[in-house]
Amino acid sequence: MKLQKIGLSALISILAALTVGEFRFIPNSQFKIINSQALAQTQVERKAEADRLLQQGLQQLKISQFQAALQSWQQALIIYRQIKDRQSEGKALGSLGLAYYSLGDYAKAIEYQQQLLAIAREIKDRQSEGKALGSLGLAYLSLGDYAKAIEYQQQLLAIAREIKDRQSERTALNNLGRDLYKSGNLSAAEKTLLDSIKVSESLRAGLDDANKVSIFETQTNPYVNLQQVFIAQKKTNDALEIAERGRARAFVELLASRQAPSASVPTTINPPNIQQIKQIAKEQNATLVEYSIIRNEALYIWVIKPTGEITFRSVDIKSLDINLPEATEGTRVSAATGRRGLNEQYTAISEMIRGTRDALGVSGDITNQQAANRPNSTPAEPRIIYPKLQQSYQLLIQPIADLLPADPNAAIIFIPHQSLFLVPFVALQDPAGQYLIEKHTILTAPAIQILQLTRQSRQKVRQLSLQNNLVVGNPTMPKIGNPPRQLDPLPGSEQEAIIIAKLLNTQAITGSQATKSSIVQQMLKARIIHLATHGLLNEVKRRDLPGAIALAPSGNDDGLLTSSEILDLKLNAELVVLSACNTGRGKLTGDGVLGLSRALISAGVPSIIVSLWFVPDDSTAELMAEFYRQLQQNPNKAQALRQAMLITMKMHPNPQDWAAFTLIGEAE
Repeated sequence: MKLQKIGLSALISILAALTVGEFRFIPNSQFKIINSQALAQTQVERKAEADRLLQQGLQQLKISQFQAALQSWQQALIIYRQIKDRQSEGKALGSLGLAYYSLGDYAKAIEYQQQLLAIAREIKDRQSEGKALGSLGLAYLSLGDYAKAIEYQQQLLAIAREIKDRQSERTALNNLGRDLYKSGNLSAAEKTLLDSIKVSESLRAGLDDANKVSIFETQTNPYVNLQQVFIAQKKTNDALEIAERGRARAFVELLASRQAPSASVPTTINPPNIQQIKQIAKEQNATLVEYSIIRNEALYIWVIKPTGEITFRSVDIKSLDINLPEATEGTRVSAATGRRGLNEQYTAISEMIRGTRDALGVSGDITNQQAANRPNSTPAEPRIIYPKLQQSYQLLIQPIADLLPADPNAAIIFIPHQSLFLVPFVALQDPAGQYLIEKHTILTAPAIQILQLTRQSRQKVRQLSLQNNLVVGNPTMPKIGNPPRQLDPLPGSEQEAIIIAKLLNTQAITGSQATKSSIVQQMLKARIIHLATHGLLNEVKRRDLPGAIALAPSGNDDGLLTSSEILDLKLNAELVVLSACNTGRGKLTGDGVLGLSRALISAGVPSIIVSLWFVPDDSTAELMAEFYRQLQQNPNKAQALRQAMLITMKMHPNPQDWAAFTLIGEAE
């Protein structure tokens, strides 16, 4: 007899028939098939439910619902055990282990990871075995048992190399190097962390810019750990080299490739050594100040003078008097990735910077107001003391104040790190209430090596001797959002553009004439580009790059000049000024800030002026007009911007009104 395949629906039909009293003979052999198929279907459904619970736990953990995540994973674990799915049981155990590690319950974390380890070895799952070993190493490190931590990381390293898992090899080397450092074996730690960095850099080779940035997000730890190892050995110059090697690498490589004479010739650019760093400071004729945030532990600061003298200072972050919200205290490990996220690492300094921006009334992205006019500045009032600005000064400037130039016209180029890119250095206040810009000429740069490349860009654009200047103000505004809404006009920006255009001996382009297509074409042959319009931070993101400039739409384009579109341009401008809101901000990554500023420098512009917050309309117009007046008298852009700020603050004392803008790149 040929038997038909009977699924769950057939079984339900049979049960229904029995319920209503209908009966027909079914052979025993067919009952066995019905029972086995029904059981299989039930197993599939139960596994699907357990898988859903496993993913639900990950989502709950991401939003810090730890108890809910634990409950979800415990339920998933029960089901996996009932249906005898050993591999998925291991996943649930590993998730529970990481969750308890995040909560600081290391004993339970070890218990669950040991169970995962046993299952992984039983089913010969080498990848899961490695994950369990790495997690056990983390837990024993947290307990201060360095010997066991090192042992487990060494086992993970052996497996990673055996199965040729380069990512796990990099992680194991980093964790092993850190554990060796904690145990006091500095020479072994140095060698191991250098090996981790070599693996990291081999993984980035050949990737495009976006993927280099993405993978670097997972690779910052060995650079930080190695800096600590070098500082512990008093090798401060070696630590500086590693600090440079661990920042803006994708940016440096992108910019170097853009400057290559031929796209067909592969471009290789090595991180700078100490002699090259000294040479860059000499060529810039500036004092370079590089910061490196070492988790929640320390702030490293190097000061490189134009003479080549290098001085290192360190600040204990734990000594800072910062009240952290309970939700952000300490650092947590993501169960989804098994690592600490960038935004979770720098809690103390991030909180200090948030307080600084709060004090100025410029914290947050202010995305809901981007469609509105820029606000008017505050009325003139006596100088105010801002304790938060003084606190930032105490952390960032006071430790090196004696090393900074006494001449206010001598340039200082700050090289921020992570959340320090949001700091308005010009507005930091010393104990007497004096702003930093009153004592120094200030610029910023993403990395010291970027300065070497912007200098080359400057030399190139100077050789072209372009005469055209482009000034845009208050274009007919495009629409953004869903549902679409039109950005409000900026009449103050139009007046700003008209005044500046006269100073630059050109005609301001405004209204419907300032179309995106027309402006982009004119940007290609302009020496100075000034765009006074709306700047958009989070509303527009293309190719995962945030940021856009609002121009007039025409034809099929939406009028939004995005960071990704600027990145594809080849500009010959000596200076670009984005007189708009939040144009210096973007996505903070291990490679620096992704946004308009990075796009413009990559497009070949050696000097850009961008803003760190939502800028007022009237004081911005005054500041910008004064900047160009000063630039006519003095070609040094940094000194011109400083004088413009000093003059503007007399009528608009609140730093919210004059301190938003920063010059990135070249001063001259």
